Amino acid sequence: MEKLVTLDALKKHYGGKRVFLTGHTGFKGSWLLVILKKAGAVVKGYSLAPEDSANMYDLINGDTLCESVLADVRDRGRLHKEIIDFQPDYIIHMAAQALVLESYEKPAETYETNLMGTVNALDALRYLEKPCKFIAVTTDKVYENLERLEPYSESERLGGHDPYSNSKACCELAVSSYRNSFFPAGEYHKHYKSIAAARSGNVIGGGDRNENRIIPDLVRAMENNEPLIVRNPGAVRPWQHVLDPLAGYLQLGAKMNEDPVSFADAYNFGPEQEDTLNVEELVQTALRIWGKGTYEAAQNVTQPHEANLLRLSIAKAKAELDWSPKFNSAQAIEQTIAWYKNYKENPLHYTDLQVEAFFSG
Repeated sequence: MEKLVTLDALKKHYGGKRVFLTGHTGFKGSWLLVILKKAGAVVKGYSLAPEDSANMYDLINGDTLCESVLADVRDRGRLHKEIIDFQPDYIIHMAAQALVLESYEKPAETYETNLMGTVNALDALRYLEKPCKFIAVTTDKVYENLERLEPYSESERLGGHDPYSNSKACCELAVSSYRNSFFPAGEYHKHYKSIAAARSGNVIGGGDRNENRIIPDLVRAMENNEPLIVRNPGAVRPWQHVLDPLAGYLQLGAKMNEDPVSFADAYNFGPEQEDTLNVEELVQTALRIWGKGTYEAAQNVTQPHEANLLRLSIAKAKAELDWSPKFNSAQAIEQTIAWYKNYKENPLHYTDLQVEAFFSG
């Protein structure tokens, strides 16, 4: 299979296909809507309404890019009905409570949304009488993180210290259970379902307005002419631009379409192993590119546990999916800051330009 490096290749694999996308009103979901629209896919989105008045979905006029259903993934009956009515070729499940600190404040709700929301989406497959590829988007934080230098590969032990990370590890177990119990590889000719998991995290890009994320916090500080307060300046994360993992998910889906048995598995999507920045280095790079702004390390802050070191191995995705990140961390930051500096006149147009440039090679 050719790499998904051009919009023409995307159109070949997704043109006319029916894609059911949960979490479509979120930051990553909004970017994926733009890509899928340009690829000619027919998209039905299912998600809660966006909370922030300056959210990415409304900025890009998301309702013009898909059939939008505003509902909760915890509503099993509604989710089942919308999936069965739509008869999707693909389900990309991205809906989640995605914030670590909020998961400490709302642990039960986090598990309900992340675990049972995933179970509800998976369960609909049992009643879908057509071939379908299902991609559960989880996180880099699903691993039992020993904060070691060596990157984590897909076969390693799952865990998760905080409720968010642990709920996502639980999602992975649910994916495995449904695959083994209801859609085993040896009986594909009977059920025609293929289920995979995509693990990525610490995604940056234009349009993210979430609380307690470093780039949105930086943008808000710039808008208010205030110094950015940095909670964990030494923490190392696998930073990546939003378009890189989204391209990985689409490459995974295309591979599943061609060989639904071999690629029904878990895959990491992240930066190259040597491409690491800690939070302070990310902030310094972003402020330098923006050309203004200051930051301060938080003083005497008491906060719940967050990991200080996390790295992913992307060897499996590179070898099996022929995927690799296009942007290094510095380029990812540059693309992100460029969006925030240029989007206001026409957000969808500028987002389109970044998508076209990314897939143009």
